[in-house]
Amino acid sequence: MRAPAKLNLFLRVVRRREDGFHDLETLMTAINLYDTLVFKANDSSDVTLKIVMGAARDQHTPPQPTLPTGPNNLVIRAATLLKEYAKVAAGAEITLIKRIPSEAGLGGGSSDAATTLKGLSRLWNISLTQDELFQLAAKLGSDVGFFVGKTATAVCRGRGERVDPLQAPVSQHFVVAKPASGLSTPAVFKQCEPGRTQTTVEEFVRTLPQSQSHHMVRLLHNDLQSPAELLNEDVRHLRNLFNKLPVFAHQMTGSGTSYFGICSSSRHARSMAARLKASGIPWVYVVRSCTQ
Repeated sequence: MRAPAKLNLFLRVVRRREDGFHDLETLMTAINLYDTLVFKANDSSDVTLKIVMGAARDQHTPPQPTLPTGPNNLVIRAATLLKEYAKVAAGAEITLIKRIPSEAGLGGGSSDAATTLKGLSRLWNISLTQDELFQLAAKLGSDVGFFVGKTATAVCRGRGERVDPLQAPVSQHFVVAKPASGLSTPAVFKQCEPGRTQTTVEEFVRTLPQSQSHHMVRLLHNDLQSPAELLNEDVRHLRNLFNKLPVFAHQMTGSGTSYFGICSSSRHARSMAARLKASGIPWVYVVRSCTQ
């Protein structure tokens, strides 16, 4: 099963909550950059995970941090949660072919966890309602609920666990770039000042129809970009590079460090990618939004 990455086209940090987390308003869209998970039954009750680093098509992938394969990995956490919830005695062998970079703001870990819930439900013949999937996803992480949804574009609120699917998909071409460095999500949120923008996600959603796309690029926003730039000079460097590119608009996704530009076509995106690679950016990919 394929686990897609995502981009945050709009991200507003509304307030800091008493539990230490933050209330968000964000619009996320899935893109055609995927990890792959292979699920195989075994003869024991154990769930094992093997990670294989894969290149994204013909793209060079920068060095990845060593990823855990034990109980701290979101794939194992999702499998364990599902086993306990459904009272399953069976085990599984999971192979994760990793193409989405870590510490990138692309949601790779969350997508892998969501795909694990769906994949093991099929392998173990567990019938879960969509509400049950969302409840399990909320226990695993803020973005997991988006990836268990049935649409490629959604508005997410709260910590990200309240998901309102959008039936009208985003239809855009992007060039995505990531430096070799990453960022800690908690560190970025710690530096964030909530409530800096008054534009709401509802205003952004109204710009999604094709006839309003020029308004969409004007309202592109991410409250986490400024704190990320304070913490990581590579994000500032990417912003400076994108300022020189003829893209419609550009910004960081999630808590970084990946950065994207909106392009008019795949040809336009490939041209921008070539310029970014020539500038020494180690990870560059041409993608488009998923349709479902």
